[in-house]
Amino acid sequence: MNIIVCIKQVPNTTDVRIDPVTNTLIRDGVESVINPFDTYAIEEAVRIKERCGGKVTVVTMGPPQAEAILKEAIGLGCDEGVLVSDRKFAGSDTWATSYTLAAAIEKIGNFDVILCGKQASDGDTAQVGPGISAHLDIPQVTYVKKIVSISAEGAKVERMTEEGYDVVETPLPCLFTVVKEINSPRMPSLKGMMRAKSAKITKWTAADIEADPAALGLDGSPTRVVKIFTPEARKGGEILSGSPEQVSKELAELLKDVAI
Repeated sequence: MNIIVCIKQVPNTTDVRIDPVTNTLIRDGVESVINPFDTYAIEEAVRIKERCGGKVTVVTMGPPQAEAILKEAIGLGCDEGVLVSDRKFAGSDTWATSYTLAAAIEKIGNFDVILCGKQASDGDTAQVGPGISAHLDIPQVTYVKKIVSISAEGAKVERMTEEGYDVVETPLPCLFTVVKEINSPRMPSLKGMMRAKSAKITKWTAADIEADPAALGLDGSPTRVVKIFTPEARKGGEILSGSPEQVSKELAELLKDVAI
């Protein structure tokens, strides 16, 4: 079973700063970590490998320092790491990001399952995983809370919904986005940390994955952040007092003014 896990390096802070010119996150000088939701994807990939055998390759698109999270993933049980890094990727929206990751996955080739966290903590769009499956033209199941069974014949999973969960069967290859209910991520072992320290990370540029330059970065992003601002603080509410009849009449008048 050949498993690919897509992960992202995100700021380890709630103090998010935005570049006023590009309207993108300022990452310089901010500690970065593996996107928390991606740790569940890593853990599930390692569990599948332990049950079925095979190999886990972890992939990320990001700046050179993103190599650190790939090594961390190897310390958690992944076998290989691929860093897709190029200045041409700067400013990518979810569509351009998923295109780039899909191109890297096609270069890796021979995969059975792709796992992603349900969303990134710095964007919260939950679009990259489904975007990858669209570019690769493979089935996807989002919000997976349990992988009931998986083999060369296909997989059966439980997909979380607001009312409970759906049971979904799918052929392979396929892509799953997972939620935190799926498992409890392990801590790295001493052996894993030693292996991660000496691990050699494969590094690819846009040319290496034969990506279309017109589909990369800001130029290849069909969505743009036009404006970012801090919402004005809400004013204090107004408290109405009196009998129920008086309050309801006064409230009706206030609502009438708002509607106008």
